[in-house]
Amino acid sequence: MRANARFSRIRPVLTCCAVATNAICAGGVYSFPLIAPALVEKLKLSPPQLTTIALAGMAGQYPFAALVGKAIDRYGPWSCSLAACVLNTVGFSLFAREVARTPSNISDPSTSSFHLLTLYFGMIGLATVCSYFGLVFAATKTFPQYIGIASGTSMSIFGLSPFFLSLVASRYFTPSGQPLDIARFFTFMAVLTGSVHLLSTFVFRANPIPKEPSADAEVGGRRSPSPQSVDAISALEEAEPLLADSTPKPKDNVDVHIVPVEEPQHGSTIDLFKDPYFWVLAFWMLLVVGAAEMVVSNLGSIVLSLPSAGSTATATVATQVRLLSFFNTASRLLVGPLADGLAPVAARLDGVWAFARRRHTSRVAFVGVPALVLAATFAWLEVGVRTQEAVWPLSVGTGIAYGCTFTVLPGILSSIWGLPNLGRNFGIISYTAFVGTTLFSYVYAFVAARHVPPGETACTGVTCWRATFWIATATSLAACGATIVLWRKWRHRV
Repeated sequence: MRANARFSRIRPVLTCCAVATNAICAGGVYSFPLIAPALVEKLKLSPPQLTTIALAGMAGQYPFAALVGKAIDRYGPWSCSLAACVLNTVGFSLFAREVARTPSNISDPSTSSFHLLTLYFGMIGLATVCSYFGLVFAATKTFPQYIGIASGTSMSIFGLSPFFLSLVASRYFTPSGQPLDIARFFTFMAVLTGSVHLLSTFVFRANPIPKEPSADAEVGGRRSPSPQSVDAISALEEAEPLLADSTPKPKDNVDVHIVPVEEPQHGSTIDLFKDPYFWVLAFWMLLVVGAAEMVVSNLGSIVLSLPSAGSTATATVATQVRLLSFFNTASRLLVGPLADGLAPVAARLDGVWAFARRRHTSRVAFVGVPALVLAATFAWLEVGVRTQEAVWPLSVGTGIAYGCTFTVLPGILSSIWGLPNLGRNFGIISYTAFVGTTLFSYVYAFVAARHVPPGETACTGVTCWRATFWIATATSLAACGATIVLWRKWRHRV
């Protein structure tokens, strides 16, 4: 008994360690900007081919997202950690093998190599979503009352992964004055990610996931309120401003009332699809994540399209990857605790579904931040960036928007549609990111391909991406409009 009690105390610590190690190693798919210059130099790939390989990794995260989420809901995060172990090991090792066997003196790209590299990078992308879902839901379901901090911290470490891996790649796998040695670096990644995820599988397997109390459960001797109790919410509909009034109010120590909140909708997938506001949220995610991941996938070619003020292209690309990773991480670390402090999630209190702490705003306010940041960032890219070294605002803005998006999303989904189906719902809405990433990435690729000079394989100049980012600026503003719709509907529930 004493041994079991001791293990129960250290189990959350082991879970946190497993989440952290998975997260720091799981961002290999975001290293594509580092390997893009080497793929162009050694394999002579064209912009559409580079985009297709990158898209296979980025969009490969999404086609099976709903199944991955369902596996977590049914079996637990260990199943996804095991899948990530297998897929990472196979994907990285086969990618490294294909690059190593390609002759260095080819003049035209090999179609068979291009297809194989696309397949292998798609496997790495699928491994990424398995690892990501596993670590995030291991954290959030272990600490459900602090879902913002749990998701924000785990995602922030995941966001730091490209920063960490770019340092490793630059220091140990990049010969002086030459591009990254892809074969050696990806062989290292196969060993690292496979071993880390295998160990985490055993930790997650031993860690039971707590369940959300049912709506009919009795708490403190009182049953949950009848549906009519939710009518009290209507009294707040026109009274709650964006930020709550901070003026102290006198407290009645005799009669303290809990204002009920509408409970999450624990429905089926069909019920989810019938909710029109799910599609508004999906539209917002398509525009925001699609544009952000287009930048992540093509950051290397964006840098290479511009003249340098003195630094090598490899060093500049590595710097931009680190900036994007750092601000992706910083935004997750900041937004998670900030959302929990200003807009706590509701819970069952004495039989009533209500907020455990005082709210100062709605979490929907945090949904508007990524869209505004992307609109400002893309507009600045159009008017103020003309050299490789000046691209840094794009990396910073994209990192902030990307990190903020995936930090606030679990809290929104669990508050509106319930914690038990969080994995499934997160996976379903991820399909919209798949569509958005595909659309934006191919818009970028074909605009760039139109401006490649005859006899060249790479596009140079701002014309490579000017039209793409004006489109992205407009779509980011449209995402702001979707945020307003969600605010009007959900500001009292989440």
